Amino acid sequence: MCGIFAYTGSKEALPILLDGLTSLEYRGYDSAGIYISGADAVKSVGAVENLKKKSMEHLHGTSGIAHLRWATHGEPTEVNAHPHHDTAQQVWVVHNGIIENFKELRESLQATGAQFLSSTDTEVVAHLIARHINSGQSFEEAVTTALREVRGTYGIVVSYALEPDKIIAARLGAPVVVGLGDGENFIASDPSPILRHTKDVLYLFDREIAVITPTSHSIRTLESVPVLREKETIDWEVEQAQKGGYDHFMLKEIMEGPEVVINTVRGRCIEDTGLARLGGLESVAEKLRDIKRINIVGCGSAYYAGLVGEYMLEEYAGIPTEVEIGSEFRYRKPIIDSETLMLAVTQSGETADTLEAIREGKRKGALTLGIVNTVGSTIARETDAGIYNHAGPEIGVASTKAFISQLTAFALLTLFLGRQRGISISTGKEIIEEINRLPEKIAYILETKDRIREVARKYAHVRDFLYMGRKYNYPIALEGALKLKEVSYIHAEGYGAGEMKHGPLAMIDENFPTLAIALNDSVYEKVVSNIQEVKARRGPVVAIATEGNTDVADLADDVLYIPETLEMLSPILSIVPLQLFAYYIAVERGFNVDRPRNLAKSVTVE
Repeated sequence: MCGIFAYTGSKEALPILLDGLTSLEYRGYDSAGIYISGADAVKSVGAVENLKKKSMEHLHGTSGIAHLRWATHGEPTEVNAHPHHDTAQQVWVVHNGIIENFKELRESLQATGAQFLSSTDTEVVAHLIARHINSGQSFEEAVTTALREVRGTYGIVVSYALEPDKIIAARLGAPVVVGLGDGENFIASDPSPILRHTKDVLYLFDREIAVITPTSHSIRTLESVPVLREKETIDWEVEQAQKGGYDHFMLKEIMEGPEVVINTVRGRCIEDTGLARLGGLESVAEKLRDIKRINIVGCGSAYYAGLVGEYMLEEYAGIPTEVEIGSEFRYRKPIIDSETLMLAVTQSGETADTLEAIREGKRKGALTLGIVNTVGSTIARETDAGIYNHAGPEIGVASTKAFISQLTAFALLTLFLGRQRGISISTGKEIIEEINRLPEKIAYILETKDRIREVARKYAHVRDFLYMGRKYNYPIALEGALKLKEVSYIHAEGYGAGEMKHGPLAMIDENFPTLAIALNDSVYEKVVSNIQEVKARRGPVVAIATEGNTDVADLADDVLYIPETLEMLSPILSIVPLQLFAYYIAVERGFNVDRPRNLAKSVTVE
């Protein structure tokens, strides 16, 4: 999820673009860059503040494009920072999304003399547009032709040095907003940088292209059909725009669950053969065939994602798997050798304890992989290979969308390793079919948020909460309890439901509620028995149940339903109501859910 901003008008573009990038900084902070039409470009690694420290006295002009990068291809370096240009430095491009066929396009362009400077997928678009301009097409025709040739997703903005006042934007799967001013117009990835200048906007739909100049704008489809669309007036303030109109980043990020699964899965499932295509593992695919055991390391929510991954990998890939808390792994003497896979799970890629665990694994000869959300992070660089989440920046301290992405990545890794070892084509195809249905099923759960809020308000002022689950949803009980602790400061414990008789049952009374995950799966009857144990002690019960199961309603005080899916994928659905439940309880209690006390987003020290 990168940040894009463009301006064309009569004012100096540079200060407007810098100000706009600052308001977009929540969307990415790997690197930043600006191109002023007819002048030059300046780039930097890191946040906008680093860009502002660069010498920019020569960047004079009244039209330009700017970008904040959240890396998906290529490490965060100045070379890989946007904007990117063609060989002649005439066509300049900023891009949010993924060009899936960039390798074949790059090879074709290099064969005809294009000189590439970066390792990003975006640069091919600049060269492709330049190729069509050089063949005699107009600027607008060249952009249209080029976009018909690319596969993937894009929110893209293009500037052409020979037509400096004109900017072209297009959308396919990534948002693009056109801002309409008086003698000036804007393009952005969301309204936040535009609202400082105008509240009149147009939203592009997929496969649409917008052309703006200081005094005009037009929209047409990729098939060149003109589009007439009425402008909308936004009544949000800037901060609300950054949050997409939601009250908090945490809620916005929970609501992005369907998009997160789509982005994590995009281009990685081969439906016909039931295979997972994980480009980040191609270099070690043969070594992975010889792996005899897996050690997963992570901290906090990443550790709980690893526990779900353990169930997946052992059941479907048949590989003995252990999961370790990164901070404890460092002080053990683990049995690791060349047939061991060390797998780090981390949103930031900088978690100190997880990093040291990976380094210890490398010292002992293990193959190391990462499931990481941040391209170019330390763990991404130091592991032998890995899987990028493509979840976009997560601003809320309590992990929500990154956790969903990690679970989805584990499902893909399980499919990848399982098909190497004996999962049948039919089973592989079944898993892929269900993975592809997850976004709509998450969206269905999100539509029930008012019901979840109603139940949350009922329990908002309790002192304690016990979460219980079994098998795949035991780690979800742990994660659900963690979410409640993090943002509401209610004492909550997660337990394997089978452990109730071994101690936790002593705490249960009419003032100690339990949240039970009771889905229609292989352990359903066992969980129902545990719910009955709680009810026998007069404990209130909130149940997460499979849609259509009315029997649970006869036992529990409150029931939240989720759609049915494969048991191995059920955690990706069952965590969603628990995230919303924690969020609404914290809001009811009046706390800042985005910045819980005493916590930081990334733990980079022990």
